[in-house]
Amino acid sequence: MSKDYYKILGVSPNASKDEIKRAYKELAKKYHPDLNKGDKEKEEKFKEINEAYRVLSDDNLRANYDKFGSAEAGGFQPGSSGFDFRDFEFSDFDDLFGGFGSFFEDFGVGGLGGRGRRARPRKGADLYHDIEITLEEAASGLIKSFLLEKNEECEACHGTGAQNGDLKTCDACNGTGYVRSTRRTPFGIFSTTSPCSKCGGTGRIAEKKCSVCRGTGVVQKRKKIEVKIPAGIESGTELRVQGEGEPGTNGGRPGDLYIRVFVKPHPTFERKGADIYTRVSLPYTRLVLGGNAEVPTLKGNVSIKIPPNTQAGTMFRLKGSGLPKLDGYGSGDEYVTVDVKVPERISSEERELLERLSKFEDKY
Repeated sequence: MSKDYYKILGVSPNASKDEIKRAYKELAKKYHPDLNKGDKEKEEKFKEINEAYRVLSDDNLRANYDKFGSAEAGGFQPGSSGFDFRDFEFSDFDDLFGGFGSFFEDFGVGGLGGRGRRARPRKGADLYHDIEITLEEAASGLIKSFLLEKNEECEACHGTGAQNGDLKTCDACNGTGYVRSTRRTPFGIFSTTSPCSKCGGTGRIAEKKCSVCRGTGVVQKRKKIEVKIPAGIESGTELRVQGEGEPGTNGGRPGDLYIRVFVKPHPTFERKGADIYTRVSLPYTRLVLGGNAEVPTLKGNVSIKIPPNTQAGTMFRLKGSGLPKLDGYGSGDEYVTVDVKVPERISSEERELLERLSKFEDKY
């Protein structure tokens, strides 16, 4: 009776190639013999998984299987000559197992007939820098500049590390960028490939090291960086300056610079989102009789009207006197709480007046 390859991989008959591959990868990780040494049942299961994948990942074999219930019509007879671990492709663990491939490399497992390939271009490392601004600067926005010490590609050798940029084929890996070692195991002969330590996986080495960068391909410089800080920015916001990180390797692009912006605490205002809060102390008579009061804002002092009989703790709202909203629609508000200002010293005349006034306290 024909095996149900879809059931073996745990996918539906309508599964896409990507779904089949994902299912195969997960099952291969679980049942691979190197992870289950001596477990014959899992070894047989692994054979079935590999057989099912061989058929369902091939368009012609899968078409025959779907039509006839077998792939034999296409000239492939799964299991007819027994399973050979050499049929299992180890040539690209990054593709099949992702980060799991390093586990097999620890055991010296690699791909039979795997192709050596030069190291891929790698993006440079990202850099981070913190800056502080005032609340007023956060409200208005600004362009902030600073000096940053960072590595940059050596102009003398264009990042090659070689004098005049003259490179030759690496004699350790013959220009492949990788070196291979093989070993014999009970399951067959396996090979491992690893980046060439002499050329760093590039396949090329310097005829003579660059005298400016001493063969590193980079030089340290102090560079002036300018960054536009938007009005209304929140403390702790991270801004990205693309391409201002460390240089890439093997032709990779530079990393990015991440600037973390912190807003200094303000002596007068407390910020909550786009709104700001402050307190002012006014004489008792001003609260009772009413009048005007000078209050601080981010753009200077303004005068507000205090109605008669204002209670201590009353909060006044100054619409639009907060910070700009980051979505670009308007600004927050300023909230001013009034307190009673108690004098530290009073004259005898003031005391006499207050004593006379205190006789009326029981009325209110």
